[in-house]
Amino acid sequence: MLEQRIRTRWTELAGVRHPIVQTGMGWVAGPHLVTATAKAGALGILASATMTYEELAVAIRTVKERTDAPFGVNLRADAADAPERVDLLIAEGVRVASFALAPKRELIAKLKDAGVVVVPSIGARRHAEKVAAWGVDAVVVQGGEGGGHTGAVATSLLLPQITAAVDIPVLAAGGFFDGRGLAAALAYGAEGVAMGTRFLLTSDSRVPDAVKALYLAADVTGTVATPKIDGVPHRVLRTGLVEQIERSGAVSGLVRSARNGLAFKKLTGMSLRAMVRDGLAMRKHHGLRLGQVVMAANTPMLLKAGLVEGDVSAGVLSAGQVTGLIEDLPSCEELVDRIVTEAVAAMIKASAAVVG
Repeated sequence: MLEQRIRTRWTELAGVRHPIVQTGMGWVAGPHLVTATAKAGALGILASATMTYEELAVAIRTVKERTDAPFGVNLRADAADAPERVDLLIAEGVRVASFALAPKRELIAKLKDAGVVVVPSIGARRHAEKVAAWGVDAVVVQGGEGGGHTGAVATSLLLPQITAAVDIPVLAAGGFFDGRGLAAALAYGAEGVAMGTRFLLTSDSRVPDAVKALYLAADVTGTVATPKIDGVPHRVLRTGLVEQIERSGAVSGLVRSARNGLAFKKLTGMSLRAMVRDGLAMRKHHGLRLGQVVMAANTPMLLKAGLVEGDVSAGVLSAGQVTGLIEDLPSCEELVDRIVTEAVAAMIKASAAVVG
């Protein structure tokens, strides 16, 4: 187990040894992966959007039984039961609450008053400035290279804008997989990196081996950011199904989305009323059209088919472009130790070039 070699405001805030975060990937970031990440000295984040409230409660307690290291939970701010889930995090003493989009001010205040670190993900400078003014503790900045829902601006352009604009810890996401990337992020003013695809491709990840092999076989052009899956740009591996979805018309896409949305309702036990309420909240919060709301219900089942069941003929695989540079499946401990060691070496090498 590697001792702390890099100290930043983020490591102090989150109480972790290393400035590395494993993101809350739906169907992927469960108790096993989060525990392994936490034991390695990084911050693991449970993905709760694909869990019922009861499943989340069990997942949190499972991680707590396996390690006393800090960990986090990713929440959907627009979910109908977001306040109840916030209460659960507080009651269970979870260290970090992360959000794909910022929660309302009152939820931020409630979490902070309870000592929970609040970290939303953002993709634009104006969003970072807005949530910083609302009192969040840190932000994850994801550039267009990242997997899942993403924007169009590259991390190398987005990150320096935001580190110059806000005075809270910034975590860089999108395109990170090794120590050179961590060193570069620190040079840009970030206080750590957040990675999804790199942690998905570890031996501690429960994603089926055959699916991991598809990721490892992909090159840097092997992903596509398409709005055809759920109405907003979503970066996934290029597969036969994705190419079919890309060619599909609006009507067939909506039919498929509605069918998968009802399947997710059955899987989670959500009432139709709750699904409608969540959909309306998404429409208001994200400014989505009604068709996009219907398409958003499509995503969980497509991801489950690919990432849990390993059926890429019926499911999609969220993936950052960085998948084209990943060649192995280390344990979380091996990965974190390697990244930190490489980052320290890269920073020492860079400092040797300084004259005077």
